Amino acid sequence: MKIAIFGSCVSRDTAEFMPEAEVLAYVARHSVTSLESPHGTAGIDLSDLTSAFQKRMVTSDLKGSGIERISKNAEDLDVVLLDLVDERRGFWKFPDGTTMTNSLEIESCGAARTARRSGARLVEFGTDEHFDQWKSGFITLIEGLKDAELWEKTILLDIEWAGALDGAKHPQNDGFAKAGRQWRRLQRGSREAGRELSRGRGLGEALQSLRNIKPTEAEEYADRALSANADYIRYRGEARSLTASSVVRESRELRIDRNHKWGPQPFHYRDTDYQSIVQSLFEVLNDIDT
Repeated sequence: MKIAIFGSCVSRDTAEFMPEAEVLAYVARHSVTSLESPHGTAGIDLSDLTSAFQKRMVTSDLKGSGIERISKNAEDLDVVLLDLVDERRGFWKFPDGTTMTNSLEIESCGAARTARRSGARLVEFGTDEHFDQWKSGFITLIEGLKDAELWEKTILLDIEWAGALDGAKHPQNDGFAKAGRQWRRLQRGSREAGRELSRGRGLGEALQSLRNIKPTEAEEYADRALSANADYIRYRGEARSLTASSVVRESRELRIDRNHKWGPQPFHYRDTDYQSIVQSLFEVLNDIDT
């Protein structure tokens, strides 16, 4: 099965569980906003990126060439997978109106700092400005796929972030549960403040330790997933309305794989989750064929 991806790890990791899959085009680190107003490579120094893959992906974003890279393989493709993971970090908007995805690579190579110095500002994911420009870019993506006669082969992986590690219960996110997590943090902070006082530290230092108490690993994952999934709601709804087909998973159905090859993250799932997603993908593809 020959695959193109416009997205990131959710689609790429899923493809690894598809039998005899061959990824012909992988468009990553590329917000759909770059399809309409790419900044271009002028003035952007990528020399600190040591990976050829990273340089290719960032260069593609700067040129806005994502649709072109997929469309040139149109005759050979069996399916196009989309996901929205790379939108989560927002994009840089320059004074001339051009944009650049705020990928980790852009941060690490210093291009984000260069952008800020040149007057660009970060448009953060979840804001109305970001959503409006993302929506316009996503429509451009869909129209490009239609022009390449790929729209019917396109499937959105609408997969929420997992809020718990494998083996743990899905966190409850109602008011009582959130208040309970905050209360437990306060208790930990109180204990730490008490220890500071017993060591002879001043009251000010003890109160500072109370304010600086960090969430546990489980609390951090639960909070990150809750926040991201809330921010993604309108993006997911709009994307589903424009895409031919979707595979949907809610956070309560998923778990974080602590041993994932790229490390534990709310969007790095268990093998069984990917296998389930693949099964749903093939069901959608069978419906398309019939």
